[in-house]
Amino acid sequence: MRFWGSVILIALIAASALAAPLITKYQPDAQVSPTSDRYLPPSSQHWFGTDQFGRDVFARALYGGRVSLFIAVCVVTCSIFIGTLYGAFAGFFGGRLDQVAMRFLDMLLAFPLVFLAVTCMALFGSGLLTLVLVLTLVSWMDVARLVRAEIHSLKQRDFVLKARSLGLSTRRILLHHIIPNVAVTVVAIAVLRAADVILIESALSFLGLGVQPPMASWGSIINDGKAVLSLAWWLTAFPGLAIILTIISLHVAGESLQIAKR
Repeated sequence: MRFWGSVILIALIAASALAAPLITKYQPDAQVSPTSDRYLPPSSQHWFGTDQFGRDVFARALYGGRVSLFIAVCVVTCSIFIGTLYGAFAGFFGGRLDQVAMRFLDMLLAFPLVFLAVTCMALFGSGLLTLVLVLTLVSWMDVARLVRAEIHSLKQRDFVLKARSLGLSTRRILLHHIIPNVAVTVVAIAVLRAADVILIESALSFLGLGVQPPMASWGSIINDGKAVLSLAWWLTAFPGLAIILTIISLHVAGESLQIAKR
């Protein structure tokens, strides 16, 4: 029940972001000239109010959700691909390769992920492509560790030993016998990792290191409202609520998958 409730909520958030042009008549960057339309509180005309430029916050939250979710999907796809391959080879072949691979991961994981992401963004500059690459860089390591542990256990199972005794190639054993058996684990990791990516992206954008104007994400919208929190609370409240609901839903879905696998 909790799993399907979280999946439905995630689907509604994603569908709302994708269908933004059908839901709202306002454009996220459309500014108004009358100063009276700036910092309007939530109303029937502007559901989430307006910002310092008179832009509709509801429209910006919908379109910003597109950007945040797009980044999450791109980063999770890349990190799952890299982490699964890395963990599969380390876990399957074992020995010195496994030891070297795991010590390299330990070295990288010694750095806090947010600190590592902030450092990389400061070094390489901001931008959507840079953001995706940096978040991928800090996201694949946990995936590799978990996949490695799963495959290290699976390779001792009877069906893998039998496949080896039949002379099947390593590639065939990995692709047809081992990887499919870690699919549920990988999906659960992907869902949990998506929540972490959204949180880190929001933190970077809040600090001004992530998504740059005129593009908006949930984090950058909150960044716009931090200076006027007492004057216009809605600038941070509604994008923040979207982040909270999305992250909680993703965590509930991911943890439910992990529990079901056990």
